[in-house]
Amino acid sequence: MIVSVRGILEAVGPDWVHLQVGGISLQISVPGSDINELGPMGGQVRLFTHLRIRDEQPVLYGFSSTPAMQLFLMLNGVSGVGPRLSLALLSSLGVSSLQQAIANGDIASLSSAPGVGRRTAGRIALELKSKIDEGAADIGIPGGSDDAVVIESLMALGYSAVESRQALNGLQDASDLSVEERIRLALQQFGGGG
Repeated sequence: MIVSVRGILEAVGPDWVHLQVGGISLQISVPGSDINELGPMGGQVRLFTHLRIRDEQPVLYGFSSTPAMQLFLMLNGVSGVGPRLSLALLSSLGVSSLQQAIANGDIASLSSAPGVGRRTAGRIALELKSKIDEGAADIGIPGGSDDAVVIESLMALGYSAVESRQALNGLQDASDLSVEERIRLALQQFGGGG
């Protein structure tokens, strides 16, 4: 399994990118919302990935964060929702708005994504509402901020979105600390770092 890819951004399309990795160019399907965050052409990019075989062809899906990838995988678990609709939902709403729409059962927001009808939106809300962490919809972290990086790192280590936000909020005078230092201090609050 390919869990992440780091490479040089060579080309960008409406829902894909080409990354040069060790002399090989990979085409990776990416939500439109993530494409805008990748930076300039020729820059170094890291994407969290999921490999899927479709019609006997390998397809690599890439995301700028692990929560985006996890949400993509949850969406794919819903009957009638495949990778194309999952990408459309992530592109249209973004991670936090999509989580909030699912948690609140907001059929109108979910069905605003291209290709997602009211019936599919209702199924998504019904099947995923219990899987979305209750507090995840209310975190409200701007993407790409240092806070977002700290919370995503803690979530990648297995802590919930709520626990991660509480640990970050518990840090005193941390605004001038590096991201790594903030993660270390947050882990100390859980009793797991030093």
